[in-house]
Amino acid sequence: MHPLTQPLAGMATSELFAQYVVPNYGRFPITIARGDGSWVWDEAGKRYLDFATGIAVCPLGHRDPELMRTILEQSQTLLHCSNLYLNRPQGLLAQFISERMMGAPGKVFFCNSGAEANETLIKLARKFGSVRPGSAGPRFEVLTFEGSFHGRTMAGISATGQAKVKAGFAPLLEGFRHLPWNDLEAVKAAIRPETSAILLEPLQGEGGIRPASGAFLQGLANLCREHDLLLMFDEVQCGIGRLGHFAGWKAIPGAESIVPDAVSWAKGMGGGLPIGSAWISARPISAEPGATPLSDVLGPGTHGSTFGGGPLVASVALTVLSEIERRGLIPRATELGAQIVNTILSWNLPAVREVRGIGLMLGIVLQPGEPGATPTPGARLTEAAMSRGLLVVPAGSDVVRLLPPLNVSSEEIDQALAILKSSLASL
Repeated sequence: MHPLTQPLAGMATSELFAQYVVPNYGRFPITIARGDGSWVWDEAGKRYLDFATGIAVCPLGHRDPELMRTILEQSQTLLHCSNLYLNRPQGLLAQFISERMMGAPGKVFFCNSGAEANETLIKLARKFGSVRPGSAGPRFEVLTFEGSFHGRTMAGISATGQAKVKAGFAPLLEGFRHLPWNDLEAVKAAIRPETSAILLEPLQGEGGIRPASGAFLQGLANLCREHDLLLMFDEVQCGIGRLGHFAGWKAIPGAESIVPDAVSWAKGMGGGLPIGSAWISARPISAEPGATPLSDVLGPGTHGSTFGGGPLVASVALTVLSEIERRGLIPRATELGAQIVNTILSWNLPAVREVRGIGLMLGIVLQPGEPGATPTPGARLTEAAMSRGLLVVPAGSDVVRLLPPLNVSSEEIDQALAILKSSLASL
């Protein structure tokens, strides 16, 4: 033990947090000490099946051998390289995203989180609206949706369609309106001369696992073409193969052919290391000869990130994506998701209203509790499952998310379902 840590060695982890860590999270009372595959252990040695995965952050589970190998090899070569220079892992990762994930010409900006990736999309919309002004001047407005979540920055909470994340932070960034989810007519009526873009999660995560319909997404794509708006997808939680496609919206029937103008990805891309990315289409911003590609609108000096796309995390992310593809985990997510949904519905338990979601991003919708009552039904199920050795994640008061690793085994699925059934029965 390092000498500087010795004076605090006698303090419990919970005491360290109580005394030294800002209390901005509602934490569950366990301390995760280590992980392996689909499992984690707390400090007391109790084992849990991890169907939370850091909120969709660990698609290959914990301590994956290929990831560990990449981390070791790259850490012995180069940890950091300023974005004043080039580094090959970042270029290779950008190539993989454009060619293998998107299958469309474009370029990628790298940052450190989903919030930063969405900040990039918002700045792109503002910049696009500046170089492609409307009848009343530069366009700046971004239309988002009720129930959405786009991060914790000031721009992110301004874009988010949930009042609870905004409380106490006024004045917010102007230029956002939140529209009803899956309501195309409401979007048509909302477009104004200052509107520049539409931003949405193809499958809302924090909003309760609510997928967009294919018809809604196709309708938005048509509206964006008609009104010269950017169509921007926030796939921070629902991307990276979790829905059954690297590009999550392509797993939604009727939306397969849509090519958005920009996409944010993060969470699962780094396999546990912090990385965010914003893919931007290379399509020209106008029909004029020699028009600037959209992917070049954010030129030198307009945006940046000190750590974004560094050689270590870029190498790890490239390994994550390559391993997901090599191991055939994307079609498997679809198969396992269907197995989980069908099994839960077959129980006919009174506590369960429905099961929503796609692939391995699923939400168990519970019977609502009394208004204002605590703990909420979602928290009660989360705690009941945790006491039995299963980690899940609430999504609002009445929904619990299942976000297992994409390489979870069939046997582990069966174990998790057995714990869920017992936990739901206890409600």
